[in-house]
Amino acid sequence: MTALQKDRKRGPAPAPAAPAAPTKPALHRRTTRRHWWFTPWLYLLVPLTLLVAFTYLPIIDMFGYSATDWDGISPTSENVGADNYLELFTRPELFKVFLVSGVYLTASFVQIAAALYFATVLSFNTRFRNVFKGILFFPYLMNGVAIGFVFLYFFQPGGTLDSLLDAFGHHGKQMWLGDPDLVNKSLAGVSVWRYMGLNMVLFLGAIQSIPGHLYEAASLDGANRWQQFRHIIAPSIKPIISLSVILAISGSLAVFEIPYIMTGGANGSQTFVIQTVNLAFKFDKVGLASASAVVLLALILLVTWIQRRLVPEERVELS
Repeated sequence: MTALQKDRKRGPAPAPAAPAAPTKPALHRRTTRRHWWFTPWLYLLVPLTLLVAFTYLPIIDMFGYSATDWDGISPTSENVGADNYLELFTRPELFKVFLVSGVYLTASFVQIAAALYFATVLSFNTRFRNVFKGILFFPYLMNGVAIGFVFLYFFQPGGTLDSLLDAFGHHGKQMWLGDPDLVNKSLAGVSVWRYMGLNMVLFLGAIQSIPGHLYEAASLDGANRWQQFRHIIAPSIKPIISLSVILAISGSLAVFEIPYIMTGGANGSQTFVIQTVNLAFKFDKVGLASASAVVLLALILLVTWIQRRLVPEERVELS
C-alpha cells in the first residue's frame, strides 16, 4: 500500500485547535493594569494639593496685590496698574539694601569652602569623625529664633565673644551689633555657623558615592590628598557644588530670619526682605510690598538662570 493510499484511509487531518479563550483571572489582570496609570497620582494628590494651596495660589495673589494700593486692612482696594513698580524703580534707597546682601553672599562662599573642607576630611578615615559630623550638623537642627537669642548674648558688649578675645589678649569691648561696620559681618558669621552643616552633609553624601577603587588607583599612582581632591572629588561632586552656589546666591538675596530677630534691621542691617515686611506691616503698603516681593522673586529666578547658563549641568560618569 502506497503512502497516498494510507493517507486516504486515515482520513483528513484534524483542524488546528482554536486558541483557548482567556480565563477570568487573565482578564482581571489586564483590566487592573489598564487602571494602574492613575495610582502614582493618588500618592501625589496630597503633596500637590498642599503645594498649590500654600505656594502657587499665594504667588498668584501676590501678583494681584502688587497692582493695587491695598493697605492690608481695608475691605476694598484700587487698581493702580504698574505704579507700585514705578515707585520701586524710581526710589534708589529701596535698592540700597542689596549692598547688605553682598556681605551675606561673600560669607556664603566662605561657608561653602568650609563645608567642602570638612566634608572632604570627614569622608576619609578620621578619628571620631561621626562625632564631628554631629557637632557640625547640629546648628542646622536648632530653631532660628533660639539661635538669634543665643547670639544676642554672644555679641553683647562684655559678652561671650569679648570674653574670648580678652582671654587671647585683645582687651576692650566692641559694639558687634551696634556698629554699622561690624553688624552685618557679625550676622553673616551667624549664618555661616548655622548653615554650614547642611552644605557639609550634601557634600559628604556626594563624596561617599565615589567608588573606592578610584582612590586606590590614585594612591598607587602616588597622588596625595590634595591631588585626589582636585582630580577625583571636585569633578565628581560638581553638580552638588553648583546647587550649593545657587542656594547661596538666592539665600543671600532673601536673608531675613537672623537679622530680623537679632537687630530688627537696625544699624544698617536691613535686608530686602525685612524692608518688604516693614512696608507691608509697619507702613501699611501691602501693594508696594507685594511688588517688592515680585521683584525679589524675579531677581532670584534671573540669577539662577544666569548661573545655570554659565555653569551648565554635566553628567558625571564614575567608573
